[in-house]
Amino acid sequence: MKARTRFAPSPTGYMHIGNLRTALYEYLIARSTGGAFLLRIEDTDQKRYVEGATDIIYSTLKTVGMNWDEGPDIGGAYGPYVQSERKAIYAEYAHKLVELGGAHYCFCAAREENADEEEENAVPSKFQDPCKKLSLEEARARIAAGEPYTVRQTINKQGKSRFHDEVYGDIEIDYDDLDEGVLLKTDGFPTYNFANVVDDHLMAITHVVRGNEYISSTPKYNLIYEAFGWTPPVYVHVPQVMKDAQHKLSKRNGDASFQDLVAKGYLPAAVLNYIALLGWNPGDEREIFSLEELEKAFTIERLNRSPAIFDIVKLTWMNGCYIRALTPEEFHRQALPWYGKCLTRSLNLEMLSKVLQPRVETFADIARETDFLEQMPDYELALYDNKKMKTDASVAVRVLKLAADMLLGIADWDNDSLFASLKELAAANGLKNGQLLYPLRIALSGKETTAGGATEIAAVLGKEETIARVKAALAKLEA
Repeated sequence: MKARTRFAPSPTGYMHIGNLRTALYEYLIARSTGGAFLLRIEDTDQKRYVEGATDIIYSTLKTVGMNWDEGPDIGGAYGPYVQSERKAIYAEYAHKLVELGGAHYCFCAAREENADEEEENAVPSKFQDPCKKLSLEEARARIAAGEPYTVRQTINKQGKSRFHDEVYGDIEIDYDDLDEGVLLKTDGFPTYNFANVVDDHLMAITHVVRGNEYISSTPKYNLIYEAFGWTPPVYVHVPQVMKDAQHKLSKRNGDASFQDLVAKGYLPAAVLNYIALLGWNPGDEREIFSLEELEKAFTIERLNRSPAIFDIVKLTWMNGCYIRALTPEEFHRQALPWYGKCLTRSLNLEMLSKVLQPRVETFADIARETDFLEQMPDYELALYDNKKMKTDASVAVRVLKLAADMLLGIADWDNDSLFASLKELAAANGLKNGQLLYPLRIALSGKETTAGGATEIAAVLGKEETIARVKAALAKLEA
């Protein structure tokens, strides 16, 4: 069966990690079956609409390579793909649903503002609607007289609603627990509960992926399908992405969005790879997947029921794997904007990229790893004391004097030439390599640990700055 899936985000801001994961699972279900992936913009909640948010949705999906087959920007046979452009369709079906007995006209102003269950953490309470008792003729007369109204779902069934979910299996929910929520608001816009059902049917959607917080609302959707005589889609409810065992990951609580992570130096492909594993496993030990590999490996059967904990440490490790897998040329290209944020002096940036690529896990690490290149820090002379290297301040004075003289005569200023010359200098003076290179690295960096060794740092700094720092270190040691 070729699946037709849809990602239907609300343009309310940045792309949340949970939303992007939903999009990914929808995309993978479609691609793994040779089906179609649709993009639909659900902008019926006008109060939460954020200008520019739709462009963020487009940009995010394109950045991670999840291209859609139908959508607002490219069209398709089932458009329009923006809900605010489908108001007439929802009105038509809302009035039909009233005639079929699946809804009724309501003239109660109470609770309409909170009617849309798309609101995060909304917990609907049972609403006893007096308008339910009105005859259709009475209701239409009040509408004709100009009285504002909503269309509210009618739930007359007793007993339990039963439906199947691909992740959680067979589910039963009491009809008595369901709230008769608003389907069409006074402004003519549908609520999420109604619009998604109408659109999914009219767009021939076969599989719907959403968070498990919507399981309790599924019987209400099914009642609408039933009233119209439509076949419900395959339901795939996935566990929430959690910050920890008790708290849901939420932008409102300051948790990172996709855009935040990219701004912090994470690669889009690494983020996508990581969130694929937040609720799904391949059945083996593999953890690194390209999007194309995910398309081949993904199956609904391996989605998990348990909540997924967003582990920034694991994401950072994975991002480091992706950084090291970049070609040197691509790493350098992506590193250049980060250099521009923290470095102003003339440096050998190509060499710097060679030094950093094996050693950073995010591009944001660059600022921390290169701060000494921009400005030599003040440091304690005790840094020269190293038992393993058999160095101290007196050894440092000796080897730095030797190095200063030798460095002046080096013509080919690159890491290999520097290392070969300094190694030869150490041997000629009865020193181990570490006894010469360790003090030199301290003199050039003023730091106990650095991403590169002494000769790599010298190659990045250049001849003039290297010699200047060695002389400054000698002055500090002999003061």
